Amino acid sequence: MKKALITGITGQDGSYLTELLLEKGYMVHGIVRRSSSFNRGRIEHLIQNRDIYGETLFLHYGDLADSSALNRIIEKTEPDEVYNLAAQSHVGISFKVPEYTCDVDAIGVIRLLDALRETGMTASSRFYQASTSEQFGSSPPPQNLNTPFKPRSPYAAAKLCAHWMVVNYREGYNMHASNGILFNHESPRRGENFVTRKIVREAARIKKGLSTELCLGNLDAKRDWGHARDFVRAMYLMLQQPAADDYVIATGEMYSVRDFLEEAFTYLQLDWQDFVVTDPRYFRPTEVDALCGDSTKARRVLGWKPEINFASLVREMVDAEMARLN
Repeated sequence: MKKALITGITGQDGSYLTELLLEKGYMVHGIVRRSSSFNRGRIEHLIQNRDIYGETLFLHYGDLADSSALNRIIEKTEPDEVYNLAAQSHVGISFKVPEYTCDVDAIGVIRLLDALRETGMTASSRFYQASTSEQFGSSPPPQNLNTPFKPRSPYAAAKLCAHWMVVNYREGYNMHASNGILFNHESPRRGENFVTRKIVREAARIKKGLSTELCLGNLDAKRDWGHARDFVRAMYLMLQQPAADDYVIATGEMYSVRDFLEEAFTYLQLDWQDFVVTDPRYFRPTEVDALCGDSTKARRVLGWKPEINFASLVREMVDAEMARLN
C-alpha cells in the first residue's frame, strides 16, 4: 500500500485528491493546522467513515511555518508521495498580508523540501508542488512553460520562489520533485471569498429572495477556469512518471468574470446586470488581465485532459448552492 502525505488536505484540492488516492488504494496522511474552530468540512464525510478514518486516512497537526513538525511528521509517516497543496492562496488577501504569504507559500515549501532531505527521504519520496498560473502575471496568453514569469502579486511572487526552489532541489539533490502550474480551478468546495464561489452563492441567495445585491471588482479579468476534480488527476499523474518535470494544467479556454456571471445568473433565469455592483474595494493594486494555459505537454506526456467544461462547472456550483439553501 502506497503512502501519501498531503499538506492542505482540508482545502478544495486536498479533499478531492484525498478521495482520488483512497480510491486507488493509498494510505493517506494529511497535515492540518491546529485551530479553535473545526475547518475540516470538506473531508468530514471521510472522517465520519469508520472504515476509512484511522484505517487508511490519518491526520497530523502541523504547519508549513513549523519545520520541526514537518520533520517529525515525515519521519513518522515515511511517505512515498508528498503533495504540497497548503498555502495562503487568496491573491487579493496576499496584498494585505504579504509577509505571512511569503512565509507560508515560499519559505514553507523550502522547509518541507529540506525536511525530506534531512530525513533521508529524497530518494524514496516523490514531491508535488502546487504552482500557479498567477506566476505568469502580465505575460500575454496563451501561457506555457516557455512563457516568461511576470508575477503581479505577493502571492504570485512567493509561489514563483517556491517553484524555482523545487527545480533547485530536483537538480541539486536528484529529487523526484515536480511543479504543476495550475490555472484557475473551481468546484462547489471553493472557499466563499473566491470570486467564483461568491458569484454562485449570491446568485442562489438572490434567487431565493435572501439577497438583492452582489459587489464585485474587475469584471473584465479573463481566466482559464477548470474543475478541481480534473486538476487533482493531473497532480497524481505527475508523480507516476519515471522522471520529474514541470507541467501546465489548463483547459485552454478563457472566460471573463462577466461570462461567469452570465452563465450562473442565466441558469437561474436572472439578469446579472440587475444585481451586480462594481466596488473599488475589490480591485487589486496590480491586476492580471488574462490567463489562458497551453497544456499540450501534459496532454501528451501524462495523457491528461479536462473532462468537465465551463458551463457544467458553473451549473454544478450553482446547484450546490441551491441545495445548501434548501
